[in-house]
Amino acid sequence: MNFQLTQEQDMLVDAVRSFVAKELLPHEEAVDRADEVSPELAAQIRGKAIAAGFYAFNMPEEVGGGGLDYLSQALIERELSKVSWALHVFVARPSKILMACTGEQINDYLLPCIQGEKIDCFALTEPGAGSDANAIKTRAVRDGDDFILNGSKHFISHAGHADFAIVFAVTDTYEHNGKQRNAVTSFLVDRDTPGMTIRRGPKCVSNRGYHTFEMFFDDCRVPANKVLGEVGKGWDVANAWLTAGRVMVAANCVGQAQRALDVSLQWAADRKQFGQPIGTYQGISFKLADMVTQIRAAELLTLHTAWKMDQGTMTDGEAGMAKLFASEVLGKVADEAVQIFGGMGLMDECPVERIWRNARIERVWEGTSEIQRHIISRELLRPLLR
Repeated sequence: MNFQLTQEQDMLVDAVRSFVAKELLPHEEAVDRADEVSPELAAQIRGKAIAAGFYAFNMPEEVGGGGLDYLSQALIERELSKVSWALHVFVARPSKILMACTGEQINDYLLPCIQGEKIDCFALTEPGAGSDANAIKTRAVRDGDDFILNGSKHFISHAGHADFAIVFAVTDTYEHNGKQRNAVTSFLVDRDTPGMTIRRGPKCVSNRGYHTFEMFFDDCRVPANKVLGEVGKGWDVANAWLTAGRVMVAANCVGQAQRALDVSLQWAADRKQFGQPIGTYQGISFKLADMVTQIRAAELLTLHTAWKMDQGTMTDGEAGMAKLFASEVLGKVADEAVQIFGGMGLMDECPVERIWRNARIERVWEGTSEIQRHIISRELLRPLLR
């Protein structure tokens, strides 16, 4: 069991950490207040990320991506997450699902995303289909050489900046264990496609400036050559991306928690009450001890799970454990950080308040904590209930 990072990984972490400190963190407070990232700032970050070699680090080297293994990707996610998603999203990680592109799709979608010329968004969630993805109601009906889409999506992150969407729609139904199931197909739908409307969704308290959008399809005609993967096999291309994504969310949570601990430590050393630093009181120092212990456990679980992905041995349950534990730890650490700061912890001049707000979404997106527990327990029980 070798826990030592390679020299290249150490250098990578240092470089990303420096990039976040220099290029992203200085903008965080202004973006949070404005609830907006200007096109100019977005382009600036994207350009500097490309120049630094961080862009599309999650994509294979043979198609022009960074070609990093999952462990290295998790280390980068840990560092990027020390600033709001509103900013680090522009250090783009195109959806790995785009590796299913074939033929003209490669030059039209895959390569432009890797080169920073196009941005994708992932359109799966619907008002009646969140945790139960099989309940999606958006339909795609074949009409000659096209499919006609009707339905809606919501909570679609970053759709306002995207050039196209990876849209999931029901194209057929089939019976499985006596129940009707949806056969789902994924489509590449360009932003300017007639019949598709995108509008800003409800305002979220987490990650201000990183907006979610609603998408509406009204007889939206999409050519059959825009099918990503095979017709009726949309879950095949989606599930691998979703499972790996949960490990990266776990890494995000570890980074946010570490930032909360760092600012709490500095405050505990600098803030004085009753003539001495508050960190000398057990009421504060024991909180810090618990925080660092929980973070270390979450980090080890997350990095080990990423390593297992590289070995091809990770299970869905193990990805769920990493996401569940790290997101729950972040919630506890962020809350304790506010407590350590006292009244200042709730003021919007203080980064702790932003970390606390941003932390809450992590137990919801990419599968709620309850869904992760379902996946984990199902994996435990399945061999015994056959």
